[in-house]
Amino acid sequence: MAAIIRRATAEDVPGLAAIDREATDFPWTPAQFADSLGHHHTLVLEAAEVLSGFLVYSRVLDEAELLNVAVSPSAQGRGYGALLVEHFIDLNRGAAVRLLLEVRASNRRATDLYQRHGFTRQGVRKGYYPARQGREDAWIMAYEY
Repeated sequence: MAAIIRRATAEDVPGLAAIDREATDFPWTPAQFADSLGHHHTLVLEAAEVLSGFLVYSRVLDEAELLNVAVSPSAQGRGYGALLVEHFIDLNRGAAVRLLLEVRASNRRATDLYQRHGFTRQGVRKGYYPARQGREDAWIMAYEY
């Protein structure tokens, strides 16, 4: 699992968008990733020098919010999602008192990952996400330092 996590650059934007298209049903556009470089903390995970995942978050005062995270389907199952979540937690230690995220209620793999890393369910946003058949609820999850 030799991987590095680094700050994303403009050259990474096409790869970020490609990973999100492969990994999710409702991906961000390249323009959204480009915008995230200037307005959020955007990180990439490289494994064997191949862009294999990313994490985007924002920090306002003493809270950080995970906005988007994905691992390329070809790189899943190697612990890279856990590595990104652990990095997110470590980066904000001492800078935030709480981490927040929303996750699709149906995304059992992600909710399990977050719970294993200390996130707890705080509430529900009804109809928050678009879905193939209408809308889907989001779980609001938080990590307290």
